[in-house]
Amino acid sequence: MQPRNMSMSGVVDLAAVKAAQEAKAKAEQARAETARQGGGGAVTPASLVIDVDEAGFERDVLQLSTQVPVVIDFWAEWCEPCKQLSPVLERLAHEYNGRFVLAKVDVDANQMLMQQFGIQGIPAVFAVVAGQALPLFQGAAPLEQIQQTLDQLIQVGEQRFGLTGLTVDGDAQDAEQQPAEEPAGPYDALLEAAVQALDAGDLPGAVQAYKNVLADDPGNTEAELGLAQAELLQRVQGLDPQQVRKDAAEKPADVAAQITAADLDLVGGHVEDAFGRLVETVQRTAGDDRNAARVRLLELFEVVGPDDPRVITARQRLARALF
Repeated sequence: MQPRNMSMSGVVDLAAVKAAQEAKAKAEQARAETARQGGGGAVTPASLVIDVDEAGFERDVLQLSTQVPVVIDFWAEWCEPCKQLSPVLERLAHEYNGRFVLAKVDVDANQMLMQQFGIQGIPAVFAVVAGQALPLFQGAAPLEQIQQTLDQLIQVGEQRFGLTGLTVDGDAQDAEQQPAEEPAGPYDALLEAAVQALDAGDLPGAVQAYKNVLADDPGNTEAELGLAQAELLQRVQGLDPQQVRKDAAEKPADVAAQITAADLDLVGGHVEDAFGRLVETVQRTAGDDRNAARVRLLELFEVVGPDDPRVITARQRLARALF
């Protein structure tokens, strides 16, 4: 996708004299209120790039935009151009050293924001200056054009709204890179015992150790992941891989055979093959058979991790197969 016109002329049109004066007055009032409450001091370098969701948009973007231009990067994990553009914007946010803040919005998790901004495709980059939303560009763009757009944005923020940016405390960088050691949690010993059992090949012991943690703490994500991995290894233990694959190839309608083959695929590192096999099984089955394939697929998603791009793609395929 080609980038849209990078000119900032639309900003000047949008900020007509009366509107600019009103917005500038509001921005000055907001900054005065922030100062009165003891805010507005130096920020850390980590504060220059933030993740934003719908719940915190007013605080993290609208209010912040009364102090500094906020550039919004609408992105998604599955979007390859986003993976090229986002690191560039993050690097520039640090190089500009407080003259703008980069807010990253995951469109998959924040559909309402995507609709409110009228996003038709990603990556899409907007700015908010003194509470006013301004479209910048869509799609990947050359570095020089991005820098020119940011320079124009910052100039508009300074001249029309009095936004001089944030003061960055560079000395805080070392402290950010060396987080304080977290105290041991109440289940660390049990989790360590489960890991040791896995390393020793004691799969039943590992399964039970993870279940013991989850019995007291059902939301323990480390135990959930460990249990899913241990149960997967337990299911494939002792299987004849050649026979399993032969059965799956000769009996495409045998759901149990496809589920077992998918387990072996995943253990062997063939993640997409495992997901694809079960999605296809869901597509061509119904009732209990379809549900069995769906449940096992969800279990394998847990083993790989919900943020993995292959999981995201397979979830989308599963949704299409079901609905």
